[in-house]
Amino acid sequence: MDAVVLVGGKGTRLRPLTITTPKPMLPTAGVPFLTHLLVRARDAGVDHAILSTAYRPEVFEGHFGDGGDLGLKITYVTEAEPLGTGGGIRNVAQHLRGDDFLVFNGDVLSGLDVTSLVSEHRRRHADVTLYLTEVPDARAFGCVPSDDEGWVTAFLEKMPEPVTNRINAGCYVFSPAVLDAIPAGRPVSVERETFPALLAGGAKVYGHVDLSYWLDLGTPAAFVRGSCDLVLGKVASAALPGEPGQCLVLPGATVAPDAVLTNGTTVGRDVTVGAGAYVDGSVVFDGAVVGPGARVCDSVVGRGATVGEGSVLTGVVVGDGALIGTGNELVDGARIWPDVVIGDAAVRFSSDL
Repeated sequence: MDAVVLVGGKGTRLRPLTITTPKPMLPTAGVPFLTHLLVRARDAGVDHAILSTAYRPEVFEGHFGDGGDLGLKITYVTEAEPLGTGGGIRNVAQHLRGDDFLVFNGDVLSGLDVTSLVSEHRRRHADVTLYLTEVPDARAFGCVPSDDEGWVTAFLEKMPEPVTNRINAGCYVFSPAVLDAIPAGRPVSVERETFPALLAGGAKVYGHVDLSYWLDLGTPAAFVRGSCDLVLGKVASAALPGEPGQCLVLPGATVAPDAVLTNGTTVGRDVTVGAGAYVDGSVVFDGAVVGPGARVCDSVVGRGATVGEGSVLTGVVVGDGALIGTGNELVDGARIWPDVVIGDAAVRFSSDL
């Protein structure tokens, strides 16, 4: 089975992490996030993945190559200009083999039973089957109502009082004929244009509800939470390079015996964590240093960055190569750009830098 994976976005909400690395390639529980998604697709019967890329496409091919290491064939298609979700699907049509195919948004972490999604699509003889999930508050999302038999009746934009708490969760099964409903050569949104047009034309659009784990990794807080939940085993992944637990320490890392790593923390390759350091629910990228007595909570420390002795980070993103001196406190969503140096100062930062 073919799968189209939409990985063309710039990930602006995750800057500075995405200045050099596309969002789906950020290290997430020890491997690029896209690895978790591709392995889940492979285990559901996908043998050919088509990556629809735009931003820094060379990063994807440089890491995955032809896909052989994952037991897949991977084809890369790069958009000359951003085409949106629908345009990205239409742009890869020549590489599809003419059967039902899956579409994944490349920034959603879920526990979806992909096999069940495909089976339901075929059992219902649907034109499109959508993965729907339920959220406590749907006001931040467009919602997707359906009838008593599960057939989708509308695609609704964000509204103050949603008619349902079911939302589009970012994975679909398409029948080949649906491609003709997507215009070629221009930006198209499947959510705002393609799906409403299919409904208006009488197409059979089914909503498959799966209430397992779901998270959009579009913000730093969500990215950190998703990585930690993978390490903790709250959502399973065959790509996790180790057993689930309180922390994941990758080869080459040096962690002081009295340092504490907890709540799903990942410590990357060649990282140094100093004596008495406390790292809670965080992601520390390769080559970084967390100094003695430092406290890092709900944060990301970029490649080769340094958190100085006694410094405290809470809900912070530290860009690659940045240096945080001793005794600083950074909180409340502060973002430190790559290679920025903050000296020894016992200063409290709480805004983007």
